[in-house]
Amino acid sequence: SQRSLAEITELIHTAFLVHRGIVNIGELKSCDGPLKDMQFGNKMAVLSGDFLLANACTSLAQLQNTKVVELISSAIGDLVQGIYYENSKSSEENCLTDDIGISSWKEQVFLSHSALLAKSCQAAMELAKHSAEIQDMAFQYGKHMSMSHKLHSDLQPFVKESSSDTMAFSLNSAPAVLHQEFLGREAWIKQIRELREAIKAGKGVTSAIDLCRCHGNRALAALERFPPSEARAALANIVYAVTRFP
Repeated sequence: SQRSLAEITELIHTAFLVHRGIVNIGELKSCDGPLKDMQFGNKMAVLSGDFLLANACTSLAQLQNTKVVELISSAIGDLVQGIYYENSKSSEENCLTDDIGISSWKEQVFLSHSALLAKSCQAAMELAKHSAEIQDMAFQYGKHMSMSHKLHSDLQPFVKESSSDTMAFSLNSAPAVLHQEFLGREAWIKQIRELREAIKAGKGVTSAIDLCRCHGNRALAALERFPPSEARAALANIVYAVTRFP
């Protein structure tokens, strides 16, 4: 049943990745290709993602555990809410100047990245008939490990010297695109490089590394409540991998 739960979790994750591939038809240009091909691709993305979700829900029902169904269903709801929040913020022209704050960032990341893994870890303990305390420790491990992983991913453009300057930031708003067109590609890359270097020279990167390790330590603390085993060591190694920086 725990292996089935892992497969269900991966199905849900993959389904949402497929759905994220849907293209905004209204933003397409003639150079992007035939419109009918993009529309067909969108239909396939919707249908494929829905097919995976349907299979996940069918397998979830076969586990015959109402609490597990409730946990995973709520995780799907969290994912939808998190992705909706991301899309609504990215569509605003002033999204680059909004004062989001780290607490809002954590809330958004939990919904769109951490909730599924955290609740799946908790559900795995429910299937094994562990106590509520052990289930909470599994939830805490999944939550803080995935938060640490997201921070590790966000830090790569600033701590990895070989990272591409053009991939360091995701500035896809209309003002940024138009600014690039008027400024020219070379000048735009220069500005991005200067901005990245300014961020690297400030306290943001070191603070993010500290926060990444903080979540990693909290994940390890939750893991210590479980008896020593090969599985526990493997889970700890995942945390070590995402909290290690050059």
